[in-house]
Amino acid sequence: MRIAFRFKLIPFIAMLLLVALGVSLGQWQDRRAAEKSAREARLAAGNAAAPLNVGAAPLSASEAEFRRVSVSGEFVAGWPLYLDNRPYKGRAGFYLLMPLRVAGSDMHVLVARGWLPRDMAERSKLPDYATPSGPVTVQGVARLNPGHVMELGSQPPLTPRAIVQNADAATVGAASGLRFQPFVLEQTSRDAGETAQAPGPLVRDWPAPALGVEKHRGYAFQWYALAAMAFLFFVITGFRRGNK
Repeated sequence: MRIAFRFKLIPFIAMLLLVALGVSLGQWQDRRAAEKSAREARLAAGNAAAPLNVGAAPLSASEAEFRRVSVSGEFVAGWPLYLDNRPYKGRAGFYLLMPLRVAGSDMHVLVARGWLPRDMAERSKLPDYATPSGPVTVQGVARLNPGHVMELGSQPPLTPRAIVQNADAATVGAASGLRFQPFVLEQTSRDAGETAQAPGPLVRDWPAPALGVEKHRGYAFQWYALAAMAFLFFVITGFRRGNK
């Protein structure tokens, strides 16, 4: 039996397109995995480093992200914001955001003070909580934003006590006219008067960053496998045509 390979133009073009697609998307997923690996390294380094004392001098987002930080100042109690659609252990609720004016300056830090449950019977009702008055020192972890959720329709303007889907330091600064450091501080320290036995209404059990490095590597493998299968299918079916 004579074995021969019969070249066909249309299958060859289809194979090239699939190989190019698979390799291109695989490389894209590899780059995403590398970016997430770098963020993972920064997270580990930030946890190991000494706390960063935040003052009036502007910081870059890259030097603050994932760092443990400490800032002293006073809360701007008249500018709370409530991030909606932030469930916790199966319960609907908000993240409470509030500016904190750095002591002795006009610089502010946007503090995610904690999670509050939502009243499902009266959804517009805001939960009760206390805001410390006077100088405080708040400790926590710096994040570029408090997480992003899908928005359906147009978001209401950022005004004090607004219930919104998303907000960060830049958007709150634009709406309020206040100067902000370029990150959100996820508060881990307790407010005055709170103890382990009486923690208060604000829950500060923040979710760990979802980096998903292995997910991107898995996707990259699938795309490379698609490219390899397209090439092998073209070769094998070409030899089958020759036999036939």
